[in-house]
Amino acid sequence: MVERRELTKRFDQINPEQIQDFLALDGFSMLEKALKMTPSEVRDEIRASRLTGRGGAGFLTSIKMDSFAAETGKKYIVCNADEGEPGNFKDRYLMEKDPFQVIEGMCISAYATGAQEGFIYIRGEYQTSIKRIQNAIDESRKHHYLGTHILQSAFSFDITIRQGAGAYVCGEEFALIESLEGKPGRTRVKPPYPAQEGYFSYPTLINNVETFCNLPFIVRIGGDAYRQIGSDFASGTKLISLSGNVKHKGLYEVPYGTTIRDVIFKLGGGTPNHRAIKMVQLGGACGAIIPDELLDMDIDNERFQIFDSKMGAGAIIVMDDSHDLFDIIHRNMEFFAHESCGKCTPCREGHIQLVKLIEKFIINEASQKDYDTLRSLAQVIHDTTLCGLGQTSPTCILSTMEFFPEEYNRRIAYRKRGGQA
Repeated sequence: MVERRELTKRFDQINPEQIQDFLALDGFSMLEKALKMTPSEVRDEIRASRLTGRGGAGFLTSIKMDSFAAETGKKYIVCNADEGEPGNFKDRYLMEKDPFQVIEGMCISAYATGAQEGFIYIRGEYQTSIKRIQNAIDESRKHHYLGTHILQSAFSFDITIRQGAGAYVCGEEFALIESLEGKPGRTRVKPPYPAQEGYFSYPTLINNVETFCNLPFIVRIGGDAYRQIGSDFASGTKLISLSGNVKHKGLYEVPYGTTIRDVIFKLGGGTPNHRAIKMVQLGGACGAIIPDELLDMDIDNERFQIFDSKMGAGAIIVMDDSHDLFDIIHRNMEFFAHESCGKCTPCREGHIQLVKLIEKFIINEASQKDYDTLRSLAQVIHDTTLCGLGQTSPTCILSTMEFFPEEYNRRIAYRKRGGQA
């Protein structure tokens, strides 16, 4: 069985606006269980699980939580629901189909770390998500799962929604904090990190929607059992947003270690009309583009390091042989040139130059010097920008230079022949 539905087990089984439906299927029972443990015991289970952040960076969740828990005074929890990466829609599904699970995960995180207040930062385009999360907050308060003395305990915690305005960069945690504070979404120079100095300089723990949704699951089965799911390098399940040229597009939940090919063919049904797969982009617009012969690779952050990349937020975008490689790269670079916040020069100016260089390949006017400049500039942007946008956006260029060298050579050779095929 390729799928393992844990975070998505209530999808289409409950009315997402009815708390009674959620309670009938084990909802909030893991918060009740956590409240009978000490905060350090809850963190012990999360540490044992080796849960990694599901937003893209793949950082160990327990390290952030332990660092945040050590801080004292007023502290904030932030759920990053600014899902702006093209090709990703897993967080929207979690918020629309099981919104109470997000609330429960945030409450467990707040209890384990001593936070008193939380925000869910949702992109403004997700109006259904906003409506359902707001209803879940209201119903949770009414039934004493949010507010003061939750379930008659000493633990108090509450959540409010903040809407983003659609800027891609606000998915990056420092830009998100700036936006939360009412400023333009731009990254900050680090350190300090948010766990020590975040929202209005208070300690702030930021995690992705999917990361929070894993916490009730970990409390339910225990950290050691959770760690047995997945691969030797990454534990638990991963939500995959499958799109592009596949028969059955959609959201799938699979254990880490499942191959990309199994997701595309066993779950997605392969390509329509049996066309050959030319390339697959992993993680979204900022991810690596790989050829068909690498599809037997496991979904696993450690293995993805050969691309100097991570699995990202979990998108798999399939493109058949009707697509042109340079059209795809060009669209990605235009997107990042538009979404750059402009704070650092390599990102602000570099993406504009990348677009111009790719256009020369599209019209068969690129030379070997253009190729060398493209590689050098992509690497400089990757190495020198302040935030994850510029550090990951050139990945699609660098990966195609590695795995599709013939595409570049053919365009350069065409120019050398004076436009003769």
